[in-house]
Amino acid sequence: MAYQLKLRIWRGDKSGGEIKDYPVEVSEGEVVLDAIHRVQGTQAGDLAVRWNCKAGKCGSCSAEINGKPRLMCMCRLSDFEEDEVITVTPMRSFPVIRDLVTDVSFNYEKAKELPAFAPPERDADGKRRMQQIDVERGQEFRKCIECFLCQNTCHVVRDHEDNKEAFAGPRFFLRYAELDMHPLDTHDRRELAQGAAGLGMCNITKCCTEVCPEGIKITDNAIIPLKERVVDRKYDPLVWLGNKIGLRSKDYDGRTDA
Repeated sequence: MAYQLKLRIWRGDKSGGEIKDYPVEVSEGEVVLDAIHRVQGTQAGDLAVRWNCKAGKCGSCSAEINGKPRLMCMCRLSDFEEDEVITVTPMRSFPVIRDLVTDVSFNYEKAKELPAFAPPERDADGKRRMQQIDVERGQEFRKCIECFLCQNTCHVVRDHEDNKEAFAGPRFFLRYAELDMHPLDTHDRRELAQGAAGLGMCNITKCCTEVCPEGIKITDNAIIPLKERVVDRKYDPLVWLGNKIGLRSKDYDGRTDA
């Protein structure tokens, strides 16, 4: 059954903008992105919105819906009352390009700072081996679709623009953890995670986990274990003693230190 949706959309660019009303007819079973497209087709042909798959797998249509970071294609209109006003605004943590489209290049710059996967030499038979439990542990982390909703909702980035240079954010702590836990990776990224990536600035409020559309337990399964690994490297007395008596450990860029 069709009904008239009270939709409000932020319109503007980096110089400023405003929220405008767009009453639009919608139907049962539709999502917010459907309503946005209908507004484009009938009332505002110049409305800028980023999207691709409309299946919750490309991460393109990130926005804030009634103040909460969500994917527009996964936000069902049935989640709201028919007479409820739905307000769609761009992600607040990133510079606006136009309308609902933001500049997320900050995230790609942070990705460049992370050393890539570096496996060891192959075994004599040309293979590399790892336990099945280690394969399964990393599967959750690889579900990330890089929608950057976790980056957007993280208050360290969202509320403090000057933190961006020193703070990688939850999406990349997820990647640090995935690589650090990989049994075939030869880099030790813990020093980099603590230093250049600013892991210590995260106070584990779990806001990133709450908005993840893939249901990844970013805080519990990635950030907290990564913090524990960093602490072990710096403060564990057995590690300290091992270093003192000559056992060597690899630091984040692959060199060895005593």
